[in-house]
Amino acid sequence: MMAEESGAGTSFGGGEVGGEAGRTVTGSATRFTIRGEIAQTARLELAPGERVWASKGSIMAHTAGVQWVLRVPGGLEGVVRRSLSGEGVALAHITTQAPGQEVLLASNRPGHILEWYLADGPVVTTRGSFLAAWGPEIQIDVTVAKRAGAALFGGAGLFLQKIQGNGSVLVHGSGDFHRQQLREGESVLVSTGNLAAFAEDLDYDIKRVSGARRILFGGEGLFMTRLTGPGLVYLQSLKRDT
Repeated sequence: MMAEESGAGTSFGGGEVGGEAGRTVTGSATRFTIRGEIAQTARLELAPGERVWASKGSIMAHTAGVQWVLRVPGGLEGVVRRSLSGEGVALAHITTQAPGQEVLLASNRPGHILEWYLADGPVVTTRGSFLAAWGPEIQIDVTVAKRAGAALFGGAGLFLQKIQGNGSVLVHGSGDFHRQQLREGESVLVSTGNLAAFAEDLDYDIKRVSGARRILFGGEGLFMTRLTGPGLVYLQSLKRDT
């Protein structure tokens, strides 16, 4: 674990090209900017007393007044479930009591970052897709896939990470994102490893790949993940190890 002494710090705003500013969450003064093209980073501007959850290993740099420790969301009850989710038991819990503090977050893979606004509903992230979350009421838990067959053969796993409450979530996608808004009863088939995040209300199932040639030479395996709306889903163009 690591913690820094309080201090004024140095801004990370200089020298960055391009970027996208996020929305302000009611009850939170944290602001962020997404920068980069091939391997994006997120620069968070923290207010005194603000708390941010970030994936383990995602802290690229921070100013001197930022403190962080490893914590388990949900306390001891969440240890076993988180160990099964593939996200690691602990997350980085970032805080500051000094004004004008910043932290840079990044994934260990090339790709893009987007904001999921929890006012639109909870989000379920697959392994490696959660980057950070903040807000006055953030709950990070591990949820069990609704259908065991989809979990075991669909590639995302039996235990998925669910974030809900009042706040924002940063989702990382390997490569580029593809956004799909599914209508009631509308389905999309997703190749194993290409699913990044989706709305909690989506139905999650599998479909067997038919045809011996496609199974042996198609590179998609025996099953594909089937998501059925209504709800929002984000795909990632680069397959992530599952």
